[in-house]
Amino acid sequence: MRCIYCQAKTYTLSNGYKKCKVCKRKFSPKKLQRKELIKSCFCKNYTINRCSKATNLNYVTILKEYSNIRQQIAIFMEEKFANKKEIIEYNEYIYLPLTKRDKKESIFDGFNFLTYNFDNKIYNILLPNLSRYKPILLQDRADEVYYKELEKFLYSYHISNSKNSNLIKEFWQYFEDFMLKFNGINSDNFFYYLKEAEYKFNYDCQNQLTNNF
Repeated sequence: MRCIYCQAKTYTLSNGYKKCKVCKRKFSPKKLQRKELIKSCFCKNYTINRCSKATNLNYVTILKEYSNIRQQIAIFMEEKFANKKEIIEYNEYIYLPLTKRDKKESIFDGFNFLTYNFDNKIYNILLPNLSRYKPILLQDRADEVYYKELEKFLYSYHISNSKNSNLIKEFWQYFEDFMLKFNGINSDNFFYYLKEAEYKFNYDCQNQLTNNF
């Protein structure tokens, strides 16, 4: 087995770990195998519970690894965008969870992001939280008027340089469908789920497995 750090030859230690003959670093083949199993489940869009049943690994282990993969995806996509050749177009989108769309006050819980088509790949920038409007608009208690005006503003005004190509629209629909399998997420983690959807939209499962996260 080759060293995962420098690709040199390794030898086996008494505890089952491998040690590199060149860089002298150690690693566990069993841990690597476990990570690959979890990564495979992640690429197949398995929930943590489904992954746990498929791999016989505990929930906490999978949760930790899923979180790590999402963080690595964010870094990977930042690097891809930084090395872009061309920005083809961009457009703004507001996402509101399906369960909140029938409540007018939930408009402040929407997530606002800018979607780029670069080199025929998708990249997103999360914009400031819409809740920043709430104190200002409700301070004089004219809330019903402001709900309507804010909703009208948010859905009619967009940051855009769009040629109306299908790629950005296709991603938005993909993202809406992608989010349906989650039973609600912490707003602090929304960025990572957005990046996961972005990554999976850009790369099929086979390509995802080849990236060294």
